[in-house]
Amino acid sequence: MSGEEYVRMRTLQVVVLVVFGVIAARLCYLQLFDTKYAELAKANALRREVLYPPRGEVYDRNGEFLVQSRECYDLMVVSRDIDRRGFDTALLCSVTGIPREKLEKELRNAAAYPRAPRMIANYISKEDKLRFDECNFRGFYTVYRTARQYPRKVGGNLLGYVGEVNSSMLRRYPEYRPGEYVGVSGVESAYESELRGRKGVRIREIDTHGAIKGSYMNGRYDTVPEPGKYIVCTIDARLQLFAEELMRGKVGAAVAIEPATGEILMMVSSPTYDPDELVGRERGNHYVEMMNNKRHPLFNRAVSAKYPPGSTFKLVQGLIGLQEGVLRPSDRHPCREGYQVGRLSMKCHEHASPVDLRYAVSTSCNAYFCYVFRDILENPKYGGVKNGFDVWREYVESFGFGRKLGSDFLNEGNGYVPDRAFYDRRYRGSWNSLTVLSLAIGQGELGCTPLQMANLAAIVANRGYYYIPHIVKRVEGRDSLDRRFYERHYTKVDPKYFEPIVEGMWSSVNRDGTSWRARIEGQDVCGKTGTAQNPRGRDHSTFLSFAPRNNPRIAVSVYVENGGFGASAALPIASLIEEYYLTDTVRRPELVEQVKSMNIYYPAYDR
Repeated sequence: MSGEEYVRMRTLQVVVLVVFGVIAARLCYLQLFDTKYAELAKANALRREVLYPPRGEVYDRNGEFLVQSRECYDLMVVSRDIDRRGFDTALLCSVTGIPREKLEKELRNAAAYPRAPRMIANYISKEDKLRFDECNFRGFYTVYRTARQYPRKVGGNLLGYVGEVNSSMLRRYPEYRPGEYVGVSGVESAYESELRGRKGVRIREIDTHGAIKGSYMNGRYDTVPEPGKYIVCTIDARLQLFAEELMRGKVGAAVAIEPATGEILMMVSSPTYDPDELVGRERGNHYVEMMNNKRHPLFNRAVSAKYPPGSTFKLVQGLIGLQEGVLRPSDRHPCREGYQVGRLSMKCHEHASPVDLRYAVSTSCNAYFCYVFRDILENPKYGGVKNGFDVWREYVESFGFGRKLGSDFLNEGNGYVPDRAFYDRRYRGSWNSLTVLSLAIGQGELGCTPLQMANLAAIVANRGYYYIPHIVKRVEGRDSLDRRFYERHYTKVDPKYFEPIVEGMWSSVNRDGTSWRARIEGQDVCGKTGTAQNPRGRDHSTFLSFAPRNNPRIAVSVYVENGGFGASAALPIASLIEEYYLTDTVRRPELVEQVKSMNIYYPAYDR
């Protein structure tokens, strides 16, 4: 054998050995490590059915059901197991209530993956499921589910809703699969991990025709679903319903907080929606209608909207002035139906002049707080207006404005408090206290959420501190909530400076102020009206209040878009909410009817 032939032979041997080595390695891998083909083989004889747990129920603070789960089913199909001789499609559609077009479409989709289970329809009722079982449709089967129902039909925006997972949610919750459900908004979303429970699995043996023979290995590998945990909300369902009735037909929000705990007693975003409309087969149609509604009922204004606070913000200006030493409660400032410097003018309503701090809060004097605001920014110890503005902004942020409060709402907004850089850009670095004077009365670029404004009422009620507002009181199986909800958060203003502000708010209701309509017999109510300018129509109406004056039980903020003066729309709503909560009744039925019959025109939404 020549040398050349020998090399050829050895090369061929090596190639053959390599090929056989590769084949052997692949076979070894498939046998020992890759379970795909084993699973495919099992799939010919086994069917894995996911067992979905019921979501946790939600109660109000008094133990009333807010959200329950009712029994329903998904209709599933395995395309390859369908009787090849055909089946009675008309009968299947009849017993399940599925339109024929939808059935045929889903069957075509299922045929693309003939071995994989595919959902044909959801929200099959228990009654329809029983009729389906009697018909024995080969290849079709049902999977137990639960659907949400809302006995009180309140709190759509705060409770949220459950929807089918989308691609972004699948990235957020990798344990979910297409076709499964997840909390989309509100409490349902914020407490998804507690409410969802844990899925189980049932493995069944099937014959060559897809008929179930029985449980695999006597259920050795089956797992039982674990129900979701129940949640006790902080809201009072009766108060929530009453507030929603008062806000019906209006655009805005109302929030009530228990100052001593930060618990949200009531939260209304108006317009709201019936949460039952986002459950069932018509959910998609209802959702599209809501999305096309110009008043945006799915938008939770209470935690996400940015509103100018108007005159309610004067409380903050007064407190900062007292802390900074540029204001004493007895200091008086003139008001000649407004504030004027050169060509700059800011109007005010007619009242006595000059006024001190108590009277300025009580009557909501614009001029007084213009003086205070300028004194804060122009304080000589800061060496310039811009430095003074930075100090002012730090105070404002300590009240919870311009940032998220940290509530248990995932869509909580920041609001907006402009900074020095904003005005430097707008005015090319050339601005002073007169340039930003609108901030003195809660106007200009300032934006606050109704939740932040209710929190301000709680801060004043507590004389300087707040607990982070939260909507959940207790979770099943937990001794406590997140520790952040139990911590006091103090403002940069000393508690001793709050009493003159409280005195002004009390006087506004009970003596000589703009809030006199908020009086409640037997209750020491403190309140502050606000009117916020609106470039797109009538002014916005807002009102802050808490009661009683000492040891307060409730702090309220109401905001009504296009409602006019603070005393016109927001005040009576807040007053009735307080009365109902404090006395468990309403002794002013004529005021209730007046509020319900308010006719407010909304050009920005109605055209």
